[in-house]
Amino acid sequence: MPEARPGSSVARARDLGLGIALAALVVFSSLTAPQFATAGNLQRIMLDISLLLMVAAGQTMVMLTRNIDLSVGSILGLSGIIVGFYLKDNPETGVLAILSAGVVIGLVLGLVNGVLVAWGRVPAVIATLGTLTVYRGLVFILSGGQQVNPQDIPRHLVAVARPGVLGVPLMVLLAVAVTAAAGLFLRYGRTGRAMYAVGSNPAAARLRGIDADRVILIAYLVTGALSGLAGVLYAARFATVNPASAGTGFELQVIAATVIGGTSVLGGRGGIGGTALGALFLGTVANALAVAGVSGFWQRAVEGFIIVVAVVLDAAVRRAALTGGRGRDV
Repeated sequence: MPEARPGSSVARARDLGLGIALAALVVFSSLTAPQFATAGNLQRIMLDISLLLMVAAGQTMVMLTRNIDLSVGSILGLSGIIVGFYLKDNPETGVLAILSAGVVIGLVLGLVNGVLVAWGRVPAVIATLGTLTVYRGLVFILSGGQQVNPQDIPRHLVAVARPGVLGVPLMVLLAVAVTAAAGLFLRYGRTGRAMYAVGSNPAAARLRGIDADRVILIAYLVTGALSGLAGVLYAARFATVNPASAGTGFELQVIAATVIGGTSVLGGRGGIGGTALGALFLGTVANALAVAGVSGFWQRAVEGFIIVVAVVLDAAVRRAALTGGRGRDV
């Protein structure tokens, strides 16, 4: 069965359709809500998408291996809380050290997920649903239910989410760099290519000498690291970390962006380019609904609906590919 990798006809058609839908959405929103097309709102969209894009890049790798990570929102919240409370007593800590701390925290939490799934043979949905709950519980335990307040976040960290070179925040540039690196890793990296093989046919991948467990573990490590980094950037973006809201429901947005971008829930098909388009589309939809005054509850309903549509379309593409393959064999 042909895989929808970057450059394939299926991937190009999917990306083209998503691009057209995004353009139509932008035009419609600009005409119906003039405040949508302002520079300030454009910057808001870019900042919101930055967090989503980084974590979705990692989720893409996990889903390519025929797995899923439901704990990304909790990792984001836990990383943000740990670093935020540390900064209360150590406000002079440099930005690079702060970002590195978030990555390390995420790596440790991602390692737990990877060990459970790759070596413990626990189904990914069950394992990460469990760690989602554990990590979220740790958020409240470590914070004591108290939030990190704006005065606790150093100005030099907040500056990461403020306009920088040519008016583009460093946070946005970092998200673009991470996304580009992830795309190159999947396209040219040996382990990146192995993720497609493991997701397409795990048994065949092992027969070819690919260490599937190692590949899956790496996917979870990357996702954990990016989620931990996103937790620190969340603190920079909002200058506060509330244990009740930081990262809550974020996993739904990440999965939606990944699936909308064409990554199959059954593994082996997808790519970072499609995920980037999916994140941009989802972020634009959320912003357009907010600008139009639609409540957050309806925004969640729309996100869920988009996921269902994307999964149905993915199933249709997979069936068409299988049917086409049988026709050629005959």
